[in-house]
Amino acid sequence: MEKYTASSDGQKIHYKESGNGSTTILFVHGWLGNTEWWAAQQENFKNKFHVIQIDLAGHGKSDASRQDWTSAGYADDIKAVADAAGSQEIILVGHSMSGAYVLEASLKIPQVKGLILIDTLKNLDETFTEEQTEEVLSLYKSDFKHTVEHLLPQYLFVEQTPPEVKERLQYEFLQSEPELAINVLRPLYKTDFRTIAKLVQVPVIAINSDASPTDLENNRKYLKNYHYVTIEGVGHYPMLEKPDEFNTIIDGVIKKLI
Repeated sequence: MEKYTASSDGQKIHYKESGNGSTTILFVHGWLGNTEWWAAQQENFKNKFHVIQIDLAGHGKSDASRQDWTSAGYADDIKAVADAAGSQEIILVGHSMSGAYVLEASLKIPQVKGLILIDTLKNLDETFTEEQTEEVLSLYKSDFKHTVEHLLPQYLFVEQTPPEVKERLQYEFLQSEPELAINVLRPLYKTDFRTIAKLVQVPVIAINSDASPTDLENNRKYLKNYHYVTIEGVGHYPMLEKPDEFNTIIDGVIKKLI
């Protein structure tokens, strides 16, 4: 069922709700994503859990008129949906940039019992200076299409990534208005999430691609209860690249958290 609720600044936030059960699994996409990135997970888990897929502001069917794009704003988007769901036990799942935002959202939602991070925050000490941030964003400003088609793939995909997944994601990225795409990404680089991570009280389990390493020791300096599992032979989008294997892994992670 498709629904809408209002975030703290009045932005209409779109989400999908299905399934039933005492535990809610709330899926949050990464940059330029949407609810459909979790379609295989919704189908797999709807008979066991209450499943919610959210479109953050600036994405999918949610409003995109926010004037001040911040990590706190994204956390409020997640909180608004969690509040509307009315569940007493919630597990937040955050992919890519939203891994950072589910950390922050967990501080605002008492019902959160655990966090699942998908291929993100592999080293919390990896931060960006203002100059580095502008250098990254300038690539999108100068030629958004070229960056999406020729530069991003080397960071997002691996040899085993199915061609149809690459084509789908690049097509979806290019439907975005470049200025909005840059604005919705900027908060990820502007916020030091180590401070937020130190405040997180619930268990955190990551599911990370083997395309780049995870620094367990560094992350445990900030997250009190952090573990990770690896999914092999995928790039940055394991839920799309190997949905069946990913579902098996995340099912095991959910069982550990509840």
